[in-house]
Amino acid sequence: MSDTRLDPRLFDPRVQAHDPGDIIGNRLDGTPIYHIAGAAEDNFDHWVPEEFGSSVIQRVQQMSAIEAYAQKVPMASQTRSTPRSGGVAVGIVSKGGTYAEDTTTNDEVILSVQKFGQAVRIAEEDINDSLADIVNAKQVDWATSYAKALDNACLAVSVAKGTSGCKFDSLYYTLSQTDSATGYTGMANITQTATGAPAITYANLSTAAGIYESGDYYDEGNSLVIAHPKYKALLRGVVDTQGRPIFQEGSTGVPGGGQGGIVDTIFGYPVKWSLGNRTSTTVTQGPTGNPLLTFCNPNYLLLGIRSGPESVFIDGRNGLGALTDESILKMRSRRGFAVGHEGAFSILEQRA
Repeated sequence: MSDTRLDPRLFDPRVQAHDPGDIIGNRLDGTPIYHIAGAAEDNFDHWVPEEFGSSVIQRVQQMSAIEAYAQKVPMASQTRSTPRSGGVAVGIVSKGGTYAEDTTTNDEVILSVQKFGQAVRIAEEDINDSLADIVNAKQVDWATSYAKALDNACLAVSVAKGTSGCKFDSLYYTLSQTDSATGYTGMANITQTATGAPAITYANLSTAAGIYESGDYYDEGNSLVIAHPKYKALLRGVVDTQGRPIFQEGSTGVPGGGQGGIVDTIFGYPVKWSLGNRTSTTVTQGPTGNPLLTFCNPNYLLLGIRSGPESVFIDGRNGLGALTDESILKMRSRRGFAVGHEGAFSILEQRA
């Protein structure tokens, strides 16, 4: 007769079998993990989205022109196709005459998601022995770098997405290329200063603005200038024939003698200063290439929102940091980007 006892190497009789609904453990936040249909739940996603109004979101909105002004496109997958209308022509119709049919072509733009993220190791002593909120400080620091890197990726990377490593092409690269679908000619909407000449002149600044203003996508009530802060000094250096500054800084007075919010403008268009709007060949939070000044209709900056900014805190008392007393803070944001139409933009590039 064979031995019917269970092999202890395969089953420990001291451990009771679990039934569906039994609590078999807890997540890091204390919520229970239930036994489901004979197996443990396989969704252990602890990423916590930042709520609107948090210090991280406020910092991102403050630092990033793209996050603050681009048209948001929700994304539920890695890529999304967004329809693009080719417009509709108009013609003259005589009394009793035949309407001409529109022949403009509609197409689409593709948004592909790129993940921006970073992990930070934080010693348990720094968390326990400091009065400062180390975790929140690191989150805000990351938000600053993320905002600059996102603007750089969307606005100023000078090479194709396959070369830069990013999943999408920037506005600068898009305007440097010819697009047969829209009839745009490469570099037509990029004005470059001459090397060795005065850094910025009133003439080339006006030329760049005029390119945007003469396009079909110009909108008087929805126009914006996105400029690298280096243009603050460059604009202060633009003078008339008498050596007097053409662009002067000012402030808006409010009742009681106080000062209202100061909004910089160029030719009447509000300016959003962006440290990321400077050319580079890879996505970076610290680009060092040519500073750019971009006239635009922000409705045609399409920002795909997949997730984030969000973060997860891995306690150093268990998991990866159990042997080092170091906790890990991971932060990420997943974004896609596409240019709605080249005609909605004009760039002035200051070349050294």
